[in-house]
Amino acid sequence: MFITAVLIGVVSLWYTRQLVDILAQEEQKKVVLWANATKELVTADENTNFEFLLNIIRDNETIPVILVDDSSRIIDYRNLDTTLAKNEAYLYEQLQEMKNLNEPIRILYDTEHNRNNYLYYKNSVILTRLKSYPYYQLSIIALFVLVAYLAFSASRRAEQNQVWVGMSKETAHQLGTPISSLNGWIQLLRDSATAEQETIVDELQHDVQRLEMITERFSKIGSAPLLQTVNLVPMVDQFVSYLKNRTSSKVQYEVVADETSVSARINEPLMQWVLENICKNAIDAMGGEGHIRIHVFATPQHPVIDITDSGKGISKSKFKTVFKPGYTTKKRGWGLGLSLVKRIVEEYHSGKVFVKESSPKGTTFRIVLQH
Repeated sequence: MFITAVLIGVVSLWYTRQLVDILAQEEQKKVVLWANATKELVTADENTNFEFLLNIIRDNETIPVILVDDSSRIIDYRNLDTTLAKNEAYLYEQLQEMKNLNEPIRILYDTEHNRNNYLYYKNSVILTRLKSYPYYQLSIIALFVLVAYLAFSASRRAEQNQVWVGMSKETAHQLGTPISSLNGWIQLLRDSATAEQETIVDELQHDVQRLEMITERFSKIGSAPLLQTVNLVPMVDQFVSYLKNRTSSKVQYEVVADETSVSARINEPLMQWVLENICKNAIDAMGGEGHIRIHVFATPQHPVIDITDSGKGISKSKFKTVFKPGYTTKKRGWGLGLSLVKRIVEEYHSGKVFVKESSPKGTTFRIVLQH
């Protein structure tokens, strides 16, 4: 569409320019003819065909002209605004404009004393409009291309959203049956478990609860989640405690909070999903060994969570690309984790998530939320 619009614009400009040049030449010929007719009229004798000369002069109904004498005093004018022409200042403004546009046509009417009149002119209204026409046309074409592009982008985003929502809800539906079954098996195990086995059953129960939370997360994609004011500090502590027991002991976690209470309006299950996706990407970037630091603090305007890892870093050119669907550095990755993070933070929480800084020593993701 863009290439087509450019081609139309180039052809239109070229063709209109050809027409403008032809029309300008024709107008110049008319002005010269008008000047010659004026000269013949001034120097006429009894053999002069006055009617023919007057017809030539009267035929000019489009080209603005001003006739002046040797002293630049205006003798006559044609095709100017008759209302404004009553003002002498307007006539001299038009005269100056004509002087800037075209060389005058000299009319020698007294050869003995070498006295001349000078005819100044400018483009007709039709020629002026024709010069401007392609630019109006290009503006309309550009507007059409812009509207078409926006419509195409909106259609594509709507289609992507339908895929996201359909995939998420189907995943939640498929997880529901095995989770219910697992809850039943856990209850049977608990009834016959010894004191030592009780701990294992408790851990299994925690994992099933986590699966139920994941199912809840997927089921909420596509619908407006319920936001509540939550203290981020204990929420992050709880999340880290869960993740620590399910990742390698070679990964060290550190939670830093500037205050004991940093409140934000969030949906807690979805926000824990955000943290989990970022932390799991960080663990992959560190090769399963390193340090993750989660810093919770509040600015006067927003609560903020910074997640810093000791991984290999991200090149600056990839700061925005990492959030696009399908982008991944893993052989078996789908590239959906950080895309979901961006969607949850920005669309559901009216916040922002971005790569704050990165180097070969590590990367910091910043999440900015609302009070």
